Amino acid sequence: MAVTLKLATTLDGRIATAGGESRWITGEASRDQVHRLRAAHDAVVVGVETALADDPELTVRLPGYNGRQPARVVLDSRQRLAPDCKLVKTAREIPTYVVATGAPEPHLVEAGVKVLTARAISEDRPELKSVVQHLAAEGLSSLFVEGGGQVAASFVRCGLVDAIEWFRAPVLIGGEGRPAIGALAVAALAEAPHFRRVEVRELGSDLWERYERT
Repeated sequence: MAVTLKLATTLDGRIATAGGESRWITGEASRDQVHRLRAAHDAVVVGVETALADDPELTVRLPGYNGRQPARVVLDSRQRLAPDCKLVKTAREIPTYVVATGAPEPHLVEAGVKVLTARAISEDRPELKSVVQHLAAEGLSSLFVEGGGQVAASFVRCGLVDAIEWFRAPVLIGGEGRPAIGALAVAALAEAPHFRRVEVRELGSDLWERYERT
């Protein structure tokens, strides 16, 4: 299983203002590249807070693109996705998974969503290593993790992130903004996860930085 973490942030590593405004921090060239990266992975993964706040489609939207769409995976322990959200409404067209910690909700199953039940840990969150195993069993061997900050931190804490695709815009929000990566409980620098930068490109006014786990 290969796990790639995507970050689209300000210079100071924020993904939204304190009020949640995030469209659009990065420019069009960066957003197009994110769609190309989606197309190269088996599944796009987001947390339920991102799904509820943005009502995303998580599809590849590029001019002339006729390739397969990646599966969509929502980490939604309490199965809070509404029947009228875009992910649920299109679940019969594009494979859509909800990772929960309880029995599947009928309204999701009836809409064509596949509910996977994972082992729960603190705060009833699904245990990520078992989540990855469940998704691998579904034939999803490359995951593109898109957000939000708590989901990103959880994957990093568990040592599951193999690569980072970081799109950084020349904007500052400050400490009130929402961080790209939540708490990691790092007590000493020696304990911090380390990555190696393998490439940097300019995309319009943004920087695209690529990292691999050391």
